[in-house]
Amino acid sequence: MPQLTELLPVEAIRLDAPAPDWQGAIRAAGDLLVANGVSTDAYTQEMLRTVEEHGPYIVVAPGFAFAHARPSPAVHHTGMSWVRLVEPVPFGHDTNDPVRLVVALAATDASAHTQAMGALARLLGDPQTVDALDQAPTPESVRQILVRAEATAESAEPAAPTATKAARGSGGTHTILTVCGNGVGTSLFLKSTLDKVLARWKWSRYINTEATDTISAKGKASDAVAILTSREIARALGDVGVPVRVIEDFTNTKEVDAALRDLYDV
Repeated sequence: MPQLTELLPVEAIRLDAPAPDWQGAIRAAGDLLVANGVSTDAYTQEMLRTVEEHGPYIVVAPGFAFAHARPSPAVHHTGMSWVRLVEPVPFGHDTNDPVRLVVALAATDASAHTQAMGALARLLGDPQTVDALDQAPTPESVRQILVRAEATAESAEPAAPTATKAARGSGGTHTILTVCGNGVGTSLFLKSTLDKVLARWKWSRYINTEATDTISAKGKASDAVAILTSREIARALGDVGVPVRVIEDFTNTKEVDAALRDLYDV
């Protein structure tokens, strides 16, 4: 399974790019994918349609948008691009606007890039790394920060957690869904943060987590105890028969921790 830095060559990083609006920001990221042979212009249009259809749910953290669409024939191979804007632009998100960093993903399937998404979510959840990336003067320096941070994160991965009494008392194995429009991008960000919180709680053995899309989530909801998602996707889902908790910052462990405490009355 490819790592983050394998999917993001220095040629796919652009700093201080101009963009008049959110469409221009996504196009800038899409142009880098095209220039590096990852995808075609058709995929860039698919990324734009995703936001037009589902709203700005791709703005998963303050100042950060994760542009993506479903795997399609317009994707030649899985890859990413990184665009830091010279001036931030609004995407229409209630709490995370304006956006200065746009990372785009083009994937050939829904699973091969999960490790890279988890790594990116962890890195962008670290304020020191975010600050360093924001101040990096060149694409080469951005990639070096990512390489170092990725290596540090891997060496610090916790051992497999053991179950606590509280988890055992919750009635066996539960499933929590993280949901986005396509099930291949932002939902993986949120799943990574959720997994991190569950590991800290030592509940991982008793709670399964699954990243999925809006259509699949409606069918899977009956087997889940809860759904974590964005405000836009929560509106699209409606009443699915299980609690739906809105997470504003998909990289914020404190926010996900609070949602779990509310769900489990901890």
